[in-house]
Amino acid sequence: MNYAIAYLLDQSVWLLYNKNMEMGPTKKKILLLLLGGVLLGFAYSPYGQRKIYREISKEWEKIDREKFRKNISALHRSKYVTVKQLPDGSYTYVLSAKGKSKALTYQFQTIRIPKQKWDKKWRLVAFDIPEDYKKARDALRRKLRQLGFQELQKSVFILPYECQKEIEFIVEFFGVHKYVRYGVLESIDNSAKLRKSFGI
Repeated sequence: MNYAIAYLLDQSVWLLYNKNMEMGPTKKKILLLLLGGVLLGFAYSPYGQRKIYREISKEWEKIDREKFRKNISALHRSKYVTVKQLPDGSYTYVLSAKGKSKALTYQFQTIRIPKQKWDKKWRLVAFDIPEDYKKARDALRRKLRQLGFQELQKSVFILPYECQKEIEFIVEFFGVHKYVRYGVLESIDNSAKLRKSFGI
């Protein structure tokens, strides 16, 4: 399974939303729940599908019906969701391309790499992104710092914690996957300095 999809599944995207963003919490939750439905199609294992279905069902039940009707109408007017008629005459709401982009943006903004018990390995992210993608390159550098990475040298960042799924999601979000490399180091010559810097 694609690491970006695996990241979204593992982190339960329908629960990750930030109340400080411009869209209200109910609208954001609806978008992320609908995104969870999209991800169901990417969950190839029965376990993955059951996991998503259980969580989505629980979260839908928590939304007040009146709030749902009001917010889903607003999302439809804003073209974040579309309405499709099913063969039996009923209707269903699905994310539009604009809605998927918005939901993935929320997910991107809430990504965190939690501190873990150190397994004595280092995660390295190195990139050589062309000038044509300068904005994406600068944004990637900012995001890595935000996530706790330290810059070893220009465009080479290091972290002591497992983060491959998160990095795969981020570089795909920016569309620079072919310019970014991820590696795991068993040792590095300035390990003592790095351990002190990361507090491990």
